[in-house]
Amino acid sequence: MRKIFKITIALSVFLMPFSSIGQQVYFPPAGNWQQKNPSEVKVDAAKLQQAIDFANSTESEADPNLKMAHYQSAFGREPFGFPVGPMKDRGAANGLIIYKGYIIGQWGDPERVDLTFSVAKSILSSTVGMAVDRGLIKSEKDLVYPYVGPIIPYEPHKSLMNKADHLDQEDVFDLFAGPHNRKITWEHLLRQTSDWEGSLWGKPDWADRPQGNSSEWLNRPRNEPGTVYKYNDTRVNVLALAILNVWRKPLPVVLKENLMDKIGASPTWRWTGYENSFIILDGQIMQSVSGGSHWGGGMFINAYDQARFGYLTLRKGNWNGVQVISQDWIKKSRTPTSVQPNYGFMNYFLNTDRKEIPATPESAFFHLGAGTNMIYVDEENDLVIVARWIKDKEKAELVRMVLESLPK
Repeated sequence: MRKIFKITIALSVFLMPFSSIGQQVYFPPAGNWQQKNPSEVKVDAAKLQQAIDFANSTESEADPNLKMAHYQSAFGREPFGFPVGPMKDRGAANGLIIYKGYIIGQWGDPERVDLTFSVAKSILSSTVGMAVDRGLIKSEKDLVYPYVGPIIPYEPHKSLMNKADHLDQEDVFDLFAGPHNRKITWEHLLRQTSDWEGSLWGKPDWADRPQGNSSEWLNRPRNEPGTVYKYNDTRVNVLALAILNVWRKPLPVVLKENLMDKIGASPTWRWTGYENSFIILDGQIMQSVSGGSHWGGGMFINAYDQARFGYLTLRKGNWNGVQVISQDWIKKSRTPTSVQPNYGFMNYFLNTDRKEIPATPESAFFHLGAGTNMIYVDEENDLVIVARWIKDKEKAELVRMVLESLPK
């Protein structure tokens, strides 16, 4: 079990020297996160408890059996809407409140590992950022297709078929075939403005959150990349497969070595793809992960590890003096998309014009996934809130109540 205790001055090695306002900044060591009584940091304990009680009282009413919840939602009624990745029954509402680096409030079981749905997109976009930081990608404005070679799917069942009957079938596929897909940049994929066309892992782009008249789903005119925003998980999975080809190693390994280990994450998180999302790369079988859990799979993670990731983004990619993700990448991630001003790089939701959460600063942002799973990040108030399995319509009120408890 994770122990939470107060550290002594002798453990000040876990403090980054000084913040911009001259205060020491605390970073939790692996396996421990110091907890402070709200009064120690001048937080109104009664108001904070009201916020925690509110979070507990507004737990999602969706079925904890996530397979059942999927089929009872609009996702389960989509064409090809059946899950192809692992799912897990969720726990009860839980969360953490991190103020000035310290845990000042929590509820439920923050150690429970559950799916986090589209919060995984923020983690996926971080693997692209780290590739840019290392020069593996020269710029996020580069076209994607020159970075991605032929994709060789792992399909062992084909060894049983009569190959003479399949001479006209390709053994590989081009992820960015065609004049439209050739125009797509990394930034288009990161901002969900690519309008990539095709099918990946048995999920056509048109079948994900289809809009308009069904007779036009397959033959509608394509939008020029960068001109129209569309939240679409098939295209997210395209990004995951593309960046896998850049790193040339499984993304969970990339994430563990370059990010999660550096921020002291637990060994309990898992990042998975689909039962059919395996490829052969450099002679090895690798699974291309999912950037969400729209069809199962994705990131299984606990609230403590979510909070560490949120805290990393609060500190502009720095963890105890180590620049895990460049400040430049965090800045770009928080820059509004021209055709969707409340969205940065996936899955940074922005508080542009304070429309999403009116009570908070415009500079606040949050990593958001279904459930609802939210990691709220507020640099001006030095605050991170992890809220899991809360009703989506109540997330803004929860944040407002927490802010009300902070010193004025």
